[in-house]
Amino acid sequence: MISLHDVYEQGNEAVKEAVLAFGARHPIEPATANPEPDWKRAEKHFTHLIEVIMGAAAPVQADVTATVRRAENETVQLLLALRPLPDYRCPICVKQSWYPL
Repeated sequence: MISLHDVYEQGNEAVKEAVLAFGARHPIEPATANPEPDWKRAEKHFTHLIEVIMGAAAPVQADVTATVRRAENETVQLLLALRPLPDYRCPICVKQSWYPL
């Protein structure tokens, strides 16, 4: 499965901005003026998003690699769609606040 770091490295400027925006949604210390992203948590949530999208993929493809690649692409598209929204929250963070793990 592709990593958030790889998406950043391989992406164009819009993708890079989307990855940085997603990272910013996972601050280490939210109360500070310019919080640093918690990249470990952002990476974990990115992978979880891929898994959620992959689980919802229909129809199920015989080729698992194609299903994973499709889910990865859809997850990147989600990050791109959310990027211009100033106050969006990570969907995984929101889910976890509703249903603590």
